[in-house]
Amino acid sequence: MSLSLASLPRAARAVAIDAAKICLDLFKVMVPILIGVKILKELGWIVYLAKPLAPLMGLVGLPPECGLTWATAIANNLYAALAVHAALVPSMPPLSMAQATVVATMMLIAHNIFVEGAIAKKCGVGFWGQAALRLSGALACGMLLHAVFSGFGLLAAPAPLLFAPSQGEEGLATWAFGEIKNLGMIYLVIASLVGLMRVLDKLGVTRLFETALLPFLHLMGIGRAAATITVIGLVMGLAYGSGLILLDIQQGKVDRRDVFSAISLMSLSHALIEDTLLMYLIGASLWGTFVGRLAFSLAVVAVLSRVAPAFAGRPAVVRQ
Repeated sequence: MSLSLASLPRAARAVAIDAAKICLDLFKVMVPILIGVKILKELGWIVYLAKPLAPLMGLVGLPPECGLTWATAIANNLYAALAVHAALVPSMPPLSMAQATVVATMMLIAHNIFVEGAIAKKCGVGFWGQAALRLSGALACGMLLHAVFSGFGLLAAPAPLLFAPSQGEEGLATWAFGEIKNLGMIYLVIASLVGLMRVLDKLGVTRLFETALLPFLHLMGIGRAAATITVIGLVMGLAYGSGLILLDIQQGKVDRRDVFSAISLMSLSHALIEDTLLMYLIGASLWGTFVGRLAFSLAVVAVLSRVAPAFAGRPAVVRQ
């Protein structure tokens, strides 16, 4: 690897442009959500929308308002959920690092269900089965983390927020200015993540990470071809991994059970570096969002791959 000082401005410009393209698509979704949340807050409807979710949030030690954060992640993406979370912070009790880690981990396991479920379906894995796996997995992992954190008194300090939520009464202009600052922070975070991922790739860190994970996948019974692709999905994202598996399905290189296990694992844990770093915005800890989520996902899929082969469904039929 060789990096020259002359190439740095060009690389920085490419990162800035790519981050801007990503944010343009994200803000098209996030801005209407921010406005909608503001309207609901002004009308006093937030508390009523949160009530149906209160029992589930109680199981994981979270205030009911966090249910709206998770629901937004389920139906949309992590950035939209973070925007909703920042808007709700002033109206709910301050979260501890343990609570922030729980809600962050639940979002990481179950988010963008409809889009990512459609990706999984293309590989021949049932949409509803994967949706149920991710939703129930998120709740179960949240309950486990809550039990561990509360049982041992871990991460009790207040969660540091990189967002700057408004406090108390505010005018419309003050609110708008605050949200613009938050959107600017999101752009900086995304640009940093894009740059960091490229640096890590150049330094070979992602390959090192892939090598470390391969033995665990082999122990779970996932074949070498599928295991290598699965690690790529775990590190880079579900779209990357499922796209490569889809190619191998077309060529008949991957066993049906391997497809089910690989897609299930990638559904529960993907983009392990990028998405984990993103959760620092709400004060989440690495121990839950990375270690806890990955260990939970490996354990769940290890069990599923052995005791529930029927869930693998029919062999994938790929249209040319």
